[in-house]
Amino acid sequence: MIDLIGVPFDLGGPVLGSRLGPAALRIKGLSSTLTSLGVTWCASEDVVAIDYDGDLPLPTRYEKARNYLPELRRRVTESLNEGRLPLVMGGDHSLSIGSVAGALTQGTDDLAVLWIDAHMDLNTPDTTPSGNLHGMSVAGFTRLPTKDRVGRVRSWGQALTEAWPKILDETLCDLSLPKGNVAWIGLRDVDEGEARHLAEMGGSTAWTMQDIDRVGIQGVFSQFEVWLQNTGASRLWISFDVDVLDPLYAPGTGTAVRGGMTYREGHLLAELLSQLLSSEKSAVRLAGLDVVEVNPLNDHQGETARMAIEWVASLFGKTIMGDHLTSQKIRRMGGDA
Repeated sequence: MIDLIGVPFDLGGPVLGSRLGPAALRIKGLSSTLTSLGVTWCASEDVVAIDYDGDLPLPTRYEKARNYLPELRRRVTESLNEGRLPLVMGGDHSLSIGSVAGALTQGTDDLAVLWIDAHMDLNTPDTTPSGNLHGMSVAGFTRLPTKDRVGRVRSWGQALTEAWPKILDETLCDLSLPKGNVAWIGLRDVDEGEARHLAEMGGSTAWTMQDIDRVGIQGVFSQFEVWLQNTGASRLWISFDVDVLDPLYAPGTGTAVRGGMTYREGHLLAELLSQLLSSEKSAVRLAGLDVVEVNPLNDHQGETARMAIEWVASLFGKTIMGDHLTSQKIRRMGGDA
C-alpha cells in the first residue's frame, strides 16, 4: 500500500508556492492514477499546516523547519513500520532531511539514496551562498561536517549555524546515511562547495546532464546499477525533484534550470527503476519516494503536477502497452499491496 504523505512547506527555498504542491498533485489525480494501476493507497492529514502568510526571514524559516521535520520523520517511520510504502509530496526539497531520517530508522548501512535533481543540495552552513535549507538536504542526512562554525558573513549566518545542528539532532537523532550511499542523476547546477564535498565523500557518485548527453539514460542507468550493487544496499530511497526536467516540460517550479531531461528521458529513467525494483532477481527494494518542488504559482495549467504524476505512474509500472505492476510486484518494490 502506498502511503500518501503531504508536506506543504516551502520555506526551505527562495521562491514561495511549492507549499501548494501536495494539493496540486491531489487535484490533478495522483490517487486516481495509482488506483488505475491497481495500486492501493491511503492518505492522512498533512504533516505541517500552512500557518504562515507571505515571506518570512530566514531565522524564522529555520525554526519552522525545525518544528516539522521531526514529525515527518515520525510519520515515515510509522508508515514503514506498518508495512506501507511512503510517498512524500512536497513542498520544497528540505523535507528530505525528515523523510530519509524516517527510512534510516529501519537501518542505515542497507539504505542508499538516489537524488534525481538539477541540484546537488550538498551545501553546509559554511558553503551555502543563500542560506536556503533546500540546498543543504543531502549534507544534512549524511551529517557532513561544517568546517567553519561561524559560517559566511551574512545577516543570517549566525542564525543558520545555531539552527543547523539543532535541526539535525532533533530530526536524525544519532542516525546518518553512509556518505558513500548517495547517487545523483540529472545535475546541471552545482556550487563550488558542493563539488568539493562530493570529492570528500568517497563512494558517492554523480551523473550530470553532460553524462546523459554522452551515453544516454540507458548508459547512465547501467552505471548506476553497478554503483548500487557495490554499495551493498538492499533498500533505495528515491528523491525526485521536478526541476530535473527541462522547464519546457516542467515549468512549475521555483528552481528551474534550462537544459534538463526531456519528457522521454525522464520517463525512461522511471521505467528502468521500476523494472529494477520489481524484478524477482533484484536484491534492492524501494524504501520510499519524495516528489518535490511542484510550484503551481509558476505553472501553466497544471502541467508540472501532471508531469510529476505521470513520472510516478511510470515508476509504479505504467507502460505504453499497459503492462503495469501487479500487487505482487508492488510488494517486491517495498510496500504491501
